[in-house]
Amino acid sequence: MAFVASLALVVAGFNAITDAGRADAAPRTAAQPAAVTHAMQGHAMAAKAVPFGDDPDGDGYIPANPPVTGVEPSTDLPAHRYFHEFQANCSVSHTAPDDPIVFPGQAGKSHNHTFMGNDTTNAASTTASLGAGGTACKAPGDLSAYWMPTLYNGDQEVRPVGPQTIYYKAGVTDYTSVRPFPKGLRFVVGSPMQTAEQFRDHPGMVEGWECQNQYHNVEFPAYCPTDRDVQLNIRMQAPSCWDGLHLDTPDHQAHMAYPQAQGANQNVCPASHPVALPMIEFKMAWPVNGDMSKVRLASGTGHSFHYDFFNAWDDATLDALVDHCIIGGLQCDARGYDQTNPDRGAALDGNYELP
Repeated sequence: MAFVASLALVVAGFNAITDAGRADAAPRTAAQPAAVTHAMQGHAMAAKAVPFGDDPDGDGYIPANPPVTGVEPSTDLPAHRYFHEFQANCSVSHTAPDDPIVFPGQAGKSHNHTFMGNDTTNAASTTASLGAGGTACKAPGDLSAYWMPTLYNGDQEVRPVGPQTIYYKAGVTDYTSVRPFPKGLRFVVGSPMQTAEQFRDHPGMVEGWECQNQYHNVEFPAYCPTDRDVQLNIRMQAPSCWDGLHLDTPDHQAHMAYPQAQGANQNVCPASHPVALPMIEFKMAWPVNGDMSKVRLASGTGHSFHYDFFNAWDDATLDALVDHCIIGGLQCDARGYDQTNPDRGAALDGNYELP
């Protein structure tokens, strides 16, 4: 997958995706469906910061404490490993019209979201409140909050069933340079205001919407086979390069960037965002098939899909998984165990906790 240097939302209502100075953004059309208009009102990101919680001055910037400085993007080529990843398996805990990143402290102001992981997530969530909460993830140490627009079939809410797969991978070639997320880091991947073309060409796009043998759909397929196990799926990757300075910025994206291609098959963080973090990949599945004509997102059509991440991992647990699985070049499950390399052991015990 080709990566671009950075991704930033602009207030005008579209994504500006920059690649070597080239702007690929396209203006939105004047006419908007009601659901999309509501989504725009729910994500006017740069203009909505208010004093609350982790951002007491309300300027939208949350500084890292301490900041990570003096880092140079790594161009090293470690020993090749096909995998360098672990899973977080997290179930849906609840839905609500809240967004603690875009509208902190403003309950009910967002379109409806489906929340996974931390079971206390709401509009009033802060780093401290998430740290004191519980979790619907297999690993008790993963108190992070993950959310996305709620999916509907007509007026019926459809929730993913069971633990969903959230991969933590190396997005850069030098997987040994990846370090854990700083506590309180948060960001938004994609935008409900993006055009179909921007969704299709998004640097984090993996396969688009799919069901059974239908792949790379920008919108929901018109029909999915009614076989018992057929579900609607999507995979989407997050930026994994951090500026080292901010846990959040007014547009909730500018402090993060995607790795950029450098040389043959090498992905390196840009100098503006030199700190390599795990690359999150959502792999979501909804139990819906058959006639898909009434399937929609709370944010609008299929191409309005986006998701949010708010890091509240227990530091020691995340450190152990990153070190053992990503830096160690393994393909780990939620215990940090690679079944093809049993001699390497696991990062966590049978209860998904530090031994």
